[in-house]
Amino acid sequence: MSNLKSGLIQMGLKASTDSDPETIRQSMIEAHIPLIRKAGEQGVQVLCFQEVFTQPYFCPSQDAKWYASAELIPEGPTTQLMMQYAKQYQMVIVVPVYEKDSVTGVYYNTAAVIDADGSYLGKYRKTHIPQIAGFWEKFFFKPGASNWPVFTTQYCKLGVYICYDRHFPEGWRALALNGAEYIVNPSATVAGLSEYLWKLEQPAAAVANGCWIGAINRVGREQPWDIGEFYGQSYFVNPRGQIEKQASRDQDELIIHDLDMGMVAEVRNTWQFFRDRRPSTYKKLTDEE
Repeated sequence: MSNLKSGLIQMGLKASTDSDPETIRQSMIEAHIPLIRKAGEQGVQVLCFQEVFTQPYFCPSQDAKWYASAELIPEGPTTQLMMQYAKQYQMVIVVPVYEKDSVTGVYYNTAAVIDADGSYLGKYRKTHIPQIAGFWEKFFFKPGASNWPVFTTQYCKLGVYICYDRHFPEGWRALALNGAEYIVNPSATVAGLSEYLWKLEQPAAAVANGCWIGAINRVGREQPWDIGEFYGQSYFVNPRGQIEKQASRDQDELIIHDLDMGMVAEVRNTWQFFRDRRPSTYKKLTDEE
């Protein structure tokens, strides 16, 4: 199997949170376009942005103002624009945005997946929604029930897991069992309690499931909430759990790396975790008692 040229974009906020959501969206789109073009010109085949990439991480607030930043998928302006860039550069693009459902008042934390011909393949909605100080996500997002979709793109079988999801090993395994060879995890995570997990959980998930993972985080501090430093360090980790390339802690950055997709079969054939798993003995894991 050939190499997969992949890209991740991490970025700080480009407008004041006092601005209206559409102004912020436009500023973030404008900041991303040069890096999207750079990725396309360098032959990137799969590109992913950070969690809710067109907006601040607004969940430290409980301000209904941010509902106005939600978009339909795929009809919304951001997904439609990225479909154009995907087609132009023959590049799969994963587009994490705040989604509004067709039912008024229902919102999701979602990633749209666009194939290299510009066609919309589908979406993944964040499954696990935290609700603690600084991360009042249940105010903004309904838990998704996407049934672990794996998208058969022109270049690979691609899965998506979003931010807080990464703490739950069940979803990684479900995506791998559904065929994912490469899983992206767009995130918005700050320094403090869980930073040490950033380079622990996703390498462990890559080993346990014999897949590549692309982990994306934003950078900088966002006022007025200032819940901490978004510490960047987006990276690619191989199926052996080795981080092969990593971005800076504090810079807007596109990182590009060739993923040796032959490692997926090689590692899975060496560590026969899928053969040796015993799902009939794990019923306690899904008991609702």
